[in-house]
Amino acid sequence: MGEHSAGDRPDDDSTAPAEQLEIAVAAARKAAKSAKPRKPPALAAELPVARVVVDKALSHLDQYFDYAVPETMAETAQPGVRVRVRFGGHAAGDRRRGGGLIDGIVVDRLAASDYSGPLARIERVLSPEPVLPARMLDLARAVADRYAGTLADVLSLALPPRHARVETEPAIDPLPAPGRPEPGSWARYADGPRLLEALAAGESPRTVWTALPGPTWPGEIALLLAAVLASGRGGIVVLPDGKAVARVDEAMEQLLGRGHHIALTAEVGPEERYRRWLAVSRGTVKAVVGTRAAMFAPVADLGLVALWDDGDTAHSELHAPQPHVREVLVMRALREQAAFLVGGLTTSVDAAQLVRSGWAQPVEADRARVREAAPLLRTVGDFDLARDDAARVARLPTMAWDVARRALESGPVLVQVPRRGYVPHAACLRCRASARCTACVGPLELTSSEGALVCSWCGRHEVGWRCAECGGAKLRANVVGARRTAEELGRAFPRVPVRTSGRDAVLATVPDVPALVVATPGAEPVAADGYAAALLLDGWLLLNRPDLRAGEEALRRWLGAASLVRPASEGGAVVIIAEPTLRAVQALVRWDPQGYARTELAERAELGLPPVSRMASVTGSPTAVAELMRLVRLPEGAETLGPVPAPPPRSPQAPANTRTSRARSKSAAARAAIERPPAPASDAPGLWTPGRQAPEPPPEERRERLLIRVAPGRGAELAAALKSAQALWMSRGPAETVWVRMDPLDIG
Repeated sequence: MGEHSAGDRPDDDSTAPAEQLEIAVAAARKAAKSAKPRKPPALAAELPVARVVVDKALSHLDQYFDYAVPETMAETAQPGVRVRVRFGGHAAGDRRRGGGLIDGIVVDRLAASDYSGPLARIERVLSPEPVLPARMLDLARAVADRYAGTLADVLSLALPPRHARVETEPAIDPLPAPGRPEPGSWARYADGPRLLEALAAGESPRTVWTALPGPTWPGEIALLLAAVLASGRGGIVVLPDGKAVARVDEAMEQLLGRGHHIALTAEVGPEERYRRWLAVSRGTVKAVVGTRAAMFAPVADLGLVALWDDGDTAHSELHAPQPHVREVLVMRALREQAAFLVGGLTTSVDAAQLVRSGWAQPVEADRARVREAAPLLRTVGDFDLARDDAARVARLPTMAWDVARRALESGPVLVQVPRRGYVPHAACLRCRASARCTACVGPLELTSSEGALVCSWCGRHEVGWRCAECGGAKLRANVVGARRTAEELGRAFPRVPVRTSGRDAVLATVPDVPALVVATPGAEPVAADGYAAALLLDGWLLLNRPDLRAGEEALRRWLGAASLVRPASEGGAVVIIAEPTLRAVQALVRWDPQGYARTELAERAELGLPPVSRMASVTGSPTAVAELMRLVRLPEGAETLGPVPAPPPRSPQAPANTRTSRARSKSAAARAAIERPPAPASDAPGLWTPGRQAPEPPPEERRERLLIRVAPGRGAELAAALKSAQALWMSRGPAETVWVRMDPLDIG
């Protein structure tokens, strides 16, 4: 066959491809202009307007928005359901300019809107499942107002992500209410039986419970829930971690069996958590035991809200607007006429304030019961250490070594070490100056006996370190961590197994056999029959933290460990290495957390410090803090403290007043930033270090912190003023980030 040129092809089109495209576009435009606009679907005949809270966590957009309800969604777009709407467009009725699709929740249906312009229509009802009843909306609004936050932020904390498959599963009928429980171990408390009777009778007492040492408190919490279930009402118990939830969960199953309660924790996974949350929302289960997020569990006919160990920082939400579980449960108790209980092995100063104000009543055991349940407590102070030759060369003073040796004949021994790691803080052997990173001036730590120096701030490996003061190259341990302690104890007791429990691997329980259990505070496992003894090392490290709550926190950590030890009548003993004249140490020896809290509260009242007063913190660059404060109209009598230099964030994380991802990433870096204990002031960049000054950070990285204090009763005004200032700040367009927080935990 011969070759053909392009002009010889039989299907050749003389029009070029570009000309064909222009013709097609022109024809399409002409057809679009001549086409008649489609008539929009009819609106609902009754209540055609839906009031929606949209998923936009910006202070100047913290309001409800009205949308039109199509006739096809008249039955499904009911208050409490999730919807998809268009938001941010110029013309609400124009799909092409109506903004992007975002999630929202219908909060009300109205006959008409007070907005005069055209209303955008609801695009889709995601699910007919009501997830936000009116009582929970009211609570979320109150929480947002108290913490100067937005409703959208609070709802992101209160509502778990949706899983459509779970909503299609059939509901299970609820079990009948159990009978009234017997007092059990509550008989050891003067008002314990009366408390159970009041709950079972449908009353709503408010109590601050100081639990006796020992393993009985999970069963006592289970009795509280059983009593409130017997009255036909529901209950919520919030605990600081999954380990504590597991203990109460097990106690509930032993007392009532399965089906009367559920456990809400992150460990169960998002789908299972949504399944359990729906069981509560639908009324299948009326008792909830869980961690922080359980404070928003939508329990109907709520009869009891309870909180265990309210001094634990895990009860303070990390995401905006950072509410505290205790305050949220107080608000729920008031709004839903429910009983309130805050309990723990110790009494927080905030709980003592509830008793002092008369809002709650104490539930305590008499001194004879306390002495009967507590172990023998002994102290090793500075004077004892100076006279102890063994303490200079060994990790344990002679008294602690003798107690551990005798206790290992009958059971395990707990060793509490305040710091994790191997050597978390090193110093020059010659001049004692802290070992600092040459890049960021952060403290250097040793990860093992043969490991390199690593900066605990930036993670940089320091090779060939030399002291900046004297040029020395040898190091000493300023602070010894849990792993180094375990290594040294293994050499001191060569025939005894050594177990460790900390952030990397937390043990829930240990067998009742001789062993040394080295744990960081809060990670102490439970021994089957109690520990034979406990050694509380480096007490000065907990007490020397530059924090208003340092003594309170130290006492809470010590009592938590000592309560796992057998009573003195069974040979249980606790040795604490700390100066015995200090108030917190004396409170431990006497086992008197109530007295310590009352004394601490009286001192704070004299100084006008929380919880007697309300405080807020504003943190950011000097320019941003000054600009925001110019916009704030502070309440009468408000007092500003500072500003003072604030250390920059050690790792990237969302600020308190900005929105974080709903997924809330749990990467290793994020966990490290969240779980790292507060560093002493000398570890903060920008502050003085021994012998030299930290290099000045760039101006854009400098941060200042300002505290605002108001008298009791003016906290709501302060929160409203700060929120209004933030709204004005954000409405002006892109601006620097400013961290605003009500009731900051750390004001040291």
